[in-house]
Amino acid sequence: MRVFVAGASGAIGRVLVPMLVDAGHEVAGMTRKEERAELIAAVGATPVVCDVYDYGLTAALADFGPEVVINEITDLPAKMAMFPLKIKGLNRARTKGNDALIAAAKAAGATQFIAQSVAFKSPSIVGGAIEHLEAATLAYPGVVLRYGYFYGLGTWYPDGTKQEPRVQVEYAAKRTVEFLTAESGVCEIVDPA
Repeated sequence: MRVFVAGASGAIGRVLVPMLVDAGHEVAGMTRKEERAELIAAVGATPVVCDVYDYGLTAALADFGPEVVINEITDLPAKMAMFPLKIKGLNRARTKGNDALIAAAKAAGATQFIAQSVAFKSPSIVGGAIEHLEAATLAYPGVVLRYGYFYGLGTWYPDGTKQEPRVQVEYAAKRTVEFLTAESGVCEIVDPA
């Protein structure tokens, strides 16, 4: 299966992309930064350096010809303390970014669209961005994956978190692979009880 992962160098993307490759899929991993392209290529995926807001997004997806597009874009800061300063970027990624990715996926003929959401109550400053992302994804029709708070290597909580619900990032990536052919709907991905 041909799978395009937007946000391939983020917390879950850097774990998800090699899992998809190891499962035998042809994978393109999108990142905004040229220096991250090498990391994507090193795990056997095709790097695509593009911003979700670039005019080149539609061409990038059309060139790859994905059957599945996975949106793992968040625009989160490296440190949690910086989160309030990045909320506008996160909200934009969940609205305009997701909409741009959906339009490009449709134009490329992708039959499946999967988007990252959250399984916990978001702060009021997030506004309706999560609701927008979920409604647009379900209208594709696609799959919304509501993840718990990520913890593990490459996350804000490398040594774990007591916040609930939570999910170890490798477990979240493994579960994400299971939804490549799922019917449209919403699924919560959290640590097993």
